[in-house]
Amino acid sequence: MSTPAKAEAPVPGASTIHDIGYRHYTGPRLDRAAARRALYVQSLRSSFGLGRSAKSKVLPVLLFGVMVLVAGILAAATIVAKLKDLPVDYTRYAIVMQAVIGLFVAAQAPQAVSHDLRFRTMPLYFSRPVGPVDYVRAKFAATATAVFVLTAVPLLVMYAGALLAKFDFADHTKGFAQGLVSVALLSLLFAGIGLVVSAVTPRRGFGVAAVIAVLTISYGAVSALQGIAFEQNSANAISWIGLFSPITLIDGVQTAFLGASSAYPGGEGPSAGAGVVFLLVLIGLLAACYGLLLRRYRKATL
Repeated sequence: MSTPAKAEAPVPGASTIHDIGYRHYTGPRLDRAAARRALYVQSLRSSFGLGRSAKSKVLPVLLFGVMVLVAGILAAATIVAKLKDLPVDYTRYAIVMQAVIGLFVAAQAPQAVSHDLRFRTMPLYFSRPVGPVDYVRAKFAATATAVFVLTAVPLLVMYAGALLAKFDFADHTKGFAQGLVSVALLSLLFAGIGLVVSAVTPRRGFGVAAVIAVLTISYGAVSALQGIAFEQNSANAISWIGLFSPITLIDGVQTAFLGASSAYPGGEGPSAGAGVVFLLVLIGLLAACYGLLLRRYRKATL
């Protein structure tokens, strides 16, 4: 009767291969565009707290609700009181609600970029196939889209109220379109400034404070200087001072090219000729923000 063979004792220090059932990935391999779209969608959802904790949803939802609620009150008041026109123009609404918009940008721009810097996840993004250009474009587009949603939906509510009040369709459709162009420019500018400031520090709290300071202090300083110029009857100076604040810059562009009424002291914005300068400064600021973000994320160690 044969005896079973004894198992060979493992050799000390020898390597052993174990088959634990892993399989090679055989599904579709997506390109850089797909990765960029995924990063864009994830960043846009995150701007409104989607996919994050309940606590993270409170502020963006609250700010969005305030923007829509005020627009709804204006539309309802127009219908109930049978006013002859909306109390606030489409192009003026974002100017009036700038504090809410600035707070939204200050809260969400650092959220878009600060965590990646703080937890050093950038090498994972840039391993492949996403590069710095893809990252910057996705984050810039997502933040600008979030601000556009925040500012465009209230205009849609006001437009619906105007149609329900049976105002002139062509006139209000034109005003609504002008308002959309205005908030699109504002969204790009605020997103660019917010991301550049936020990308300087990996600390989200510092980023929030810095964005608020940039948007608030610049507007406060420009408004004070414009008030002084108005008291001195210097209408020309009022217009040019508006170049030095994001919200007054947008005000000047929409006054010159979109037929908007200016929020400057005295109600006189830049002329069409001066508006070209405002537009060039706006384009230059957007290009500068994009360039600074690219430079920031092209550094070897992040």
